[in-house]
Amino acid sequence: MIKGLKYNIYQQHCPARLFFEKIADKWVLLIINVLAKESQHFNLLKKNIEGISPKVLSQKLKMLERDGFIERQVQDTSPIRVEYSLTALGLEVAEMAFQLKDWAESNIEQIISAQQRFDAIQEKIE
Repeated sequence: MIKGLKYNIYQQHCPARLFFEKIADKWVLLIINVLAKESQHFNLLKKNIEGISPKVLSQKLKMLERDGFIERQVQDTSPIRVEYSLTALGLEVAEMAFQLKDWAESNIEQIISAQQRFDAIQEKIE
């Protein structure tokens, strides 16, 4: 951040909004949560995050690396293997991501019940 410059995420052109766009992505949160436990190579990440395509995983990893949340380390093996791990910045984000994960897992039944009540009322109205 430039010294003396304050960001306001509620302003339209605030660059901090870009963080919200990226972190609100389910795949990004899942990748960060998995990597917070341990470094992993591409295929293991794909295995541990059910439903993610190789193309999407590759795109998200590149984006997270560009933003400084993860780092990739090429291992000199045959075949060459790349390990992904969180940076210090990524570990900070992982703390928040875990809180969201825990909250979602703890409250999903309440959300589903609310959706069902809402849908039932909407069916009666229509």
